Amino acid sequence: MELAYIPSPSRGVLYLGPIPLRGYAFCIIIGVFVAVWLGNKRWIARGGRAGTVADIAVWAVPFGLVGGRLYHVITDYELYFSEGRDWVDAFKIWEGGLGIWGAIALGALGAWIGCRRRGIPMPAYADAVAPGIAFAQAIGRWGNWFNQELYGRETDLPWALRITSSADGRVPGFYHPTFLYESLWCVGVALLVIWADRRFKLGHGRAFALYVAAYCAGRFWIEYMRVDDAHHILGLRLNNWTALVVFLLAVLYMVVSAKKRPGREAVVEPGASDDATGTEPAEAASEASDARVADGAEDKPAGKAGSEPDEAGAGTADAVAAGSGEARDEAESAKKS
Repeated sequence: MELAYIPSPSRGVLYLGPIPLRGYAFCIIIGVFVAVWLGNKRWIARGGRAGTVADIAVWAVPFGLVGGRLYHVITDYELYFSEGRDWVDAFKIWEGGLGIWGAIALGALGAWIGCRRRGIPMPAYADAVAPGIAFAQAIGRWGNWFNQELYGRETDLPWALRITSSADGRVPGFYHPTFLYESLWCVGVALLVIWADRRFKLGHGRAFALYVAAYCAGRFWIEYMRVDDAHHILGLRLNNWTALVVFLLAVLYMVVSAKKRPGREAVVEPGASDDATGTEPAEAASEASDARVADGAEDKPAGKAGSEPDEAGAGTADAVAAGSGEARDEAESAKKS
């Protein structure tokens, strides 16, 4: 008896007139917005300008989408270039199929171009956006739910995913929801990076390396559960080997970076601190001036300056009065004599 399971959507696309609204695309777009929003907050907290993360994302996101699609098409080329397949489908990104490894690789290239144009250190930018990328992956994985893809082995667990589609070799049934496992894992990775960055003041790309290492650790066991077709090397899926190699490289980077460049960057965006210090004193001076005017302090210097002539005038009058008195005394003395 079926007690509980996660249902699959009856379809992954809705039509607004002639315009298709695809769940997979919506998940990707929402994920990008979350990553940029959180990255911007972290960048400002590190001393950068507002809007810089979005400006660089204009380069990173398109490169990442192309890289993710290229990785998927190259590693699953038989889906598009074997007999009976249409190679044009390789461009239909909305139907699913993005490899995170290619997305991060080419996305990093796009971010490097954007950082170089702005004179920003790439490692500092990577540290700022790392948790946001993990959250974006967590949201993006729900696109696989809309497409009924990337599920695991059969199971009778109460949170089993029910697959109803039989397209592309799918067999309807109840399977491990590996999309959900990876989504929850990515949320945990994002929280881990945020905590570690606050606790240890990670810098010079180490927060990003921690994200990569933590993601790869989860991806290894989640990938091992999947049952969709994949290339195998020595009994392991290709993505398992990729996760293992990238994990080791990320850990090695953290160790070497911590020894060579301990601490965190003092300046992440040249000129940002000048902008802040250039405006605050002026505002403070204006506020102080207003306060003096309100207290009547502005009149005090003028009053002091004005008192000096008054004192001088009073002294002159006294001298004139004294001189007049002496003249009258002399006149009276002359009369008596």
